[in-house]
Amino acid sequence: MTLAHALLAANLLATCFMTGLIWFVQVVHYPLFAAVGRGEFAAYSRSHQSLTTLVVGPPMLLEAVSAALLLVVRPPSVPAWLAWTGLALVAVIWLSTALLQVPAHGRLSAGFDAETGGFLVATNWIRTIAWSLRSAVVVWMLAYALRPANG
Repeated sequence: MTLAHALLAANLLATCFMTGLIWFVQVVHYPLFAAVGRGEFAAYSRSHQSLTTLVVGPPMLLEAVSAALLLVVRPPSVPAWLAWTGLALVAVIWLSTALLQVPAHGRLSAGFDAETGGFLVATNWIRTIAWSLRSAVVVWMLAYALRPANG
C-alpha cells in the first residue's frame, strides 16, 4: 500500500466514523438534552463536553490532517478537485463547530435553555450534512483510487 492509499484509507475511516456519530448526535443525542432534569443539566453538560472531546477529537484531527495531506499526496487517479472539495467540507465542519456548536455548549454548561438547545439541534444540521457529503466525496475518491490503471 502506498502512502497516498494509506492516507485515503485513514481519511475514509475517520470520515465514516464521524458521519455515523454525527447522525446519532443529530437524531438521538441532542434532542434528548431537553429530557435531562434541569437541576442535573449543568453537571451533565460539562461531563458531556469533556467526554465527547475524548471521542471526537482524535478522529476529527485524523480526518483534517489526512484531508490536507491528500492535497499533495493522493493516489494519481484521484482528481485534485475532489481532494479540495473534501478539505473545504472539513473547513465547514470545523468552522461550524468553533463558531456555533462550541459556544452553544458553553451556554448550556450553565444550565439547560430550550432556545439554546433548539439552536444547537438546528445548527448541527450544518455538520451533519457536511459530514454526509464528505463521506460521499471520500468514497468517490476511493472509487477513483481503485480503478484499474488503464480504466
